[in-house]
Amino acid sequence: MNSTIKKHVLENGLTILTKEIHHAPIISHWSWFRVGSRNEVVGKTGISHWVEHMQFKGTPKYPIHVLDAEISKVGGYWNAMTYLDWTTYYETLPSDNAEIAFDLEADRMINSVFDKKETELERTVVISEREGNENEPMFKLGEAIRVAAFEKHPYAQEVIGEMKDLRTISRDDLYTHYQEYYSPGNAVIAVAGDFKTEELIENLTNKYQQIENKDTTLHIIQPEDDIKTKKEVTVEGPGDTVYIQVSYRAPKAADEDFFSLMVVDSLLTGPSSFSMFGGGNISNKTSRLYQKLVETDLSVGISGGLQATIDPYLYDILAVTSPEKNAQLVIKAIDEEIDRIQNKSISQPEIDRAIKQAKALFAYGSESITNQAFWMGYSSMFADHTWFDAYISNLEKVTMERMVSAAQKYLDPNHRVVGIYRPTQKENF
Repeated sequence: MNSTIKKHVLENGLTILTKEIHHAPIISHWSWFRVGSRNEVVGKTGISHWVEHMQFKGTPKYPIHVLDAEISKVGGYWNAMTYLDWTTYYETLPSDNAEIAFDLEADRMINSVFDKKETELERTVVISEREGNENEPMFKLGEAIRVAAFEKHPYAQEVIGEMKDLRTISRDDLYTHYQEYYSPGNAVIAVAGDFKTEELIENLTNKYQQIENKDTTLHIIQPEDDIKTKKEVTVEGPGDTVYIQVSYRAPKAADEDFFSLMVVDSLLTGPSSFSMFGGGNISNKTSRLYQKLVETDLSVGISGGLQATIDPYLYDILAVTSPEKNAQLVIKAIDEEIDRIQNKSISQPEIDRAIKQAKALFAYGSESITNQAFWMGYSSMFADHTWFDAYISNLEKVTMERMVSAAQKYLDPNHRVVGIYRPTQKENF
């Protein structure tokens, strides 16, 4: 991909990424901060996500609900997300009204109020969110697998946090976390759409250059490169469906093996999308595990998941089946297909198709202005924007040898977590 992304760094450390796209009078503006559940400690889990919620509670300049009304009035939309390595806020709106977004984000980088009453109201919201998640089989299974897969790394923690922490985190804890991580040197502004770069940079410089950079506390986080042994976890709960998840340690996104494992994933379960906003869909019916499991009625669904992260995380294979089916036969079938790849039972046309499908899904998921802005900032959280630029070329570099090597290195049956969610009763409707 030939990059048209421009990078500008202010004296206070703020990185600004811009990409002019003039086919529609729209701008998408994203503020990214390098803080997520990875940066949390025991007793304060979920604090990054809670701070994200508090950023919508207003500043002295923009009281609560004022901006929501302003953005809605011009036909725009805004939201935010917190994940393992990052927190981000975005607005997509008509380019003539983009000043609203620029001014708001510069203001709430340092001036959010964190009102005590609003803090307690939001405590109820995040606790309710956690309670809702606990009713979801995949959340319960995923949480158990994370705990088994990570002995020390904070990736073991759910982004929403532990219930006991959500009950005890204080307003001052939240404000301290905000002051520590919301700083120009820890942030990336990504803007795509209908603007002139020089004018935009001048505008953003005027808004941000007076904000003092703070030294973000660097917690020493040791990556966990291996799941030391084969582990099994069983979770029970309401429902009428069995979920089988097989999780392996995956390489970090900046590792050269990452794209090789992406192609393995595409071959096994169909390509995975990193886009948060969809943008097309690729059928996985040609994938090996769909044919092995779904077409033989062992499973009703199969999917894979590979996440782009700072440190090695997890590659997951998820099968959905009924209680009447033998879960061990499903796991055995998964192992057989992985073993075939590890032993080079794979054709070049299969590899070409897997790469083509992964490329197509990326193209579909990066075509909108909102997704273009998303990708610039997103890739900067675990690598830099050139990771996005080189996405297609890195997929095209994957060979059979690299695929086989990645499958042998990462998909080791003796170093993984196998999790099964078994329903104990049918849900009442």
